Amino acid sequence: MKIFLCCAAGMSTSMLVAKMEDTAKEKGLECEISAHSISEFDECIQWSDVCLVAPQVKFKYEEFKNSAANIGKGCGLINMMDYGMLNGEAVLAQALDLYQTHATVEK
Repeated sequence: MKIFLCCAAGMSTSMLVAKMEDTAKEKGLECEISAHSISEFDECIQWSDVCLVAPQVKFKYEEFKNSAANIGKGCGLINMMDYGMLNGEAVLAQALDLYQTHATVEK
């Protein structure tokens, strides 16, 4: 599964990506996780399975969610508390739920 986190500049979110990667490794999940700025959304959504939007760019969430849905991809808004606490386990679980929901809908 390919997950990308979308934030203002792709910097602070990279710490959350590392926590998510650690959790995925512990659980034996194969995930490719990366952080990108909102300006890269259109490119990144093409190759990803799931996009998670950081709280600081919440204003773009509805637009991104609609764009993702139009091409059959999942998009969610990261909980502010999980983001602030760098809760990689919770954010990875959110990505997995989005992915599984999308996979179920596609079948």
